[in-house]
Amino acid sequence: MILPPPRKTAKSLEKKQRKKEEKACLKLSYSKVEAANKLEDPMSTLSPFKKFERNGLSAIIECKRVADLDKGTIDWAFQLIKSNMQTLYEASDWGWNDREKKTELTEDKAWYLIARDVNSENKPIACVHFRFDLDYDDEVLYCYEIQLVPEVRRKGLGKFLMQILELLAYKTDMKKVILTIFKNNPVGEDFFMKKLKYSVDETSPEDPLFDEGYSYMILSKIMPEKKKVPSSNNNKEEMNNSKI
Repeated sequence: MILPPPRKTAKSLEKKQRKKEEKACLKLSYSKVEAANKLEDPMSTLSPFKKFERNGLSAIIECKRVADLDKGTIDWAFQLIKSNMQTLYEASDWGWNDREKKTELTEDKAWYLIARDVNSENKPIACVHFRFDLDYDDEVLYCYEIQLVPEVRRKGLGKFLMQILELLAYKTDMKKVILTIFKNNPVGEDFFMKKLKYSVDETSPEDPLFDEGYSYMILSKIMPEKKKVPSSNNNKEEMNNSKI
């Protein structure tokens, strides 16, 4: 005997609707990440941010996929990161591995901000490795590295580069900028949490649900929601009001 299908309860219908909405949200998040990664130049509408002139430092800033960077710049970025970070890595439970770091820096989804000193034949002085990606189903701009050569630190360039990342995240509809720092890096913690107002992300192992003993924290800054574009009628009304 074939039984009729079970009658759908309000609870089962609600669960089905919730799954449908979650699937739609994930699809939308994925499409936003894909669209961001297809951009020719994410900084095309940020021309004022392609130059930095403060505290005696004059630099130009470019945004490129790793595939569009020359080998010399990639090698320079690796050596800078190694010089600045190897000791911190070795003091953590991560350890340092040249091959693994090079692989991370040259993966297809890697994007870079490169700052170059215009007074020194455009030699590179700072780099930011970032990606548009999904993190726990959220569309995010993930900052993997921000590194400056010692002689240009404390001139405002690092903060300026992070502002660019936040603008890129906002313009591409990412939910937040996210990054990881070591707990044994008080300079980094002060920079991100005190100066830039980043906070511990809900996915960080600082959460009580995680075991103790993690050597790093995950920080993030939520991007503000974009204002809804008013209808054409509202636009006309606003324009009329502005002329009164």
